[in-house]
Amino acid sequence: MLEQIRSLGVRNVLALRGDPSGGGPFKMTPGGFEFSNQLVEFIREFDHFSIGVAGFPEGHIACKQGKHVDWGYLKNKIDAGADYVLTQLFFDNVDYYEFRDFLQKKGVKIPLVPGIVPILNTQQIKKFTAMYGARIPETLCSKLDEIGADDAAATEFGIEYATKQCEDLLRNGAPGIHFYTLNKSHSTVQVLKNLKLA
Repeated sequence: MLEQIRSLGVRNVLALRGDPSGGGPFKMTPGGFEFSNQLVEFIREFDHFSIGVAGFPEGHIACKQGKHVDWGYLKNKIDAGADYVLTQLFFDNVDYYEFRDFLQKKGVKIPLVPGIVPILNTQQIKKFTAMYGARIPETLCSKLDEIGADDAAATEFGIEYATKQCEDLLRNGAPGIHFYTLNKSHSTVQVLKNLKLA
């Protein structure tokens, strides 16, 4: 696959272990990689692609030893040759700042790009965050409960909340923002306009 994408002129690769098909625990493909750092190392040795990896400000849901252990695993991916990190979505910027500060104290200098999702639908975001182990802060959860099934109100509120999150992140040194659009660009475009980045 790397040979094929190189021949097509692709220079950027996001190296993810991937989610288990059909749910359940991850099982290594025979002859494959058990951990993402092994994949990063393989790609780095193959050619000089720009390699991105995933990071989890609240810790990966599968890492039962806690977020600091998980961030240590991320450091392994960075040491294996990653050029930047895109984070899992989060709703409390304090989680990102703790994550960033921890890694910077470990000597990490590559960009740690925060992942933001503008909320579109109350039920969808609750399901999505439960699936990936992201936390919805209590005040945000109360507001979503108040909005309920009103998708238009959820979308409007999601734009407002994401705009405030991004303003704070950029003001406090985030190297950029990675948006999870969920295949719907309207909210992200509006956030960019609000930030005067469109």
